[in-house]
Amino acid sequence: MTDNKKSTKLFSNMIFVTFAALLCCALWGSATPFIKTGYLLMLPAKDVPSTILFAGIRFTFAGILTVLIYSIARRKFLYPKRKNIGRVALVASVQTVIQYIFFYVGLANTTGVKGTILTGSNAFFALLIASLIFRQEKLTVRKVVACLIGFSGIILVNLNGLSFNMNFTGDCFVLFSSISYAFSSVLIKIFSKDEDPVVISGYQFMMGGLFMVILGFMLGGNVVVGSFKAFGVLAYLSLLSAIAYSLWGVLLKHNPVSRVSIFNFMTPVMGVILSAIMLPEESNVELFNLIITMILVSGGIILLNYKKQD
Repeated sequence: MTDNKKSTKLFSNMIFVTFAALLCCALWGSATPFIKTGYLLMLPAKDVPSTILFAGIRFTFAGILTVLIYSIARRKFLYPKRKNIGRVALVASVQTVIQYIFFYVGLANTTGVKGTILTGSNAFFALLIASLIFRQEKLTVRKVVACLIGFSGIILVNLNGLSFNMNFTGDCFVLFSSISYAFSSVLIKIFSKDEDPVVISGYQFMMGGLFMVILGFMLGGNVVVGSFKAFGVLAYLSLLSAIAYSLWGVLLKHNPVSRVSIFNFMTPVMGVILSAIMLPEESNVELFNLIITMILVSGGIILLNYKKQD
């Protein structure tokens, strides 16, 4: 068996996919409370230019770390093929620039718990985009039901009684970021056929991050990394992106988009738990709602990935 066949078999193994995807979700779930903490530590004025600059610094470092770590691991310098530079730039615009401008601005105008929860909708959007727009896979009843079950859990954990309120520059911006991320997942699936997904992740972070740094500076943004704690938060956010997006890209390359993206429903569950611990003043999620949510989300994942044994 060749090395490519061995790696394909490993990366498409359901046990590996489950543990790897849950690791990514745990890392992404931890991002929201760390970003909110970063706002308090590094942004003298919580304005749009400063949030864009903050995001740009994070992803520039994330790109550098991704390329550096994986180049050392593979004992050669990684860089995209010349013909794929435009594709990497396209992913950078959708996954890093558009997604995270909406996400960072939205998160500055909503609670950490609510922002984390709304990101779970990207699994549903990814399925629809992959099936209806790019025709990468068939949209089956089971896939739709699985996503609806998972999404119902996301809605449930967001309910406070019968109230479900959304504001435009906060909650809706986070939702827009989820749609952008869903498009990027499909693009990575397409482009990784001819390019290493780790290379795509690393260089799209650098391209998108540098663009946001320049934009943030031009608009008058201000970020102050004035303490060891602030530096630690920035380093952690950069590292989690380097690990999670690179690993996620590998999973997307070797599996259908729906099989991988359904696990995104676990990101807000983990994020809610971590936000409740790190940002207790922003948490109003009932324990009962959280338990039912985890059951629904897990049920959606199991339903989508269940295969009848012969």
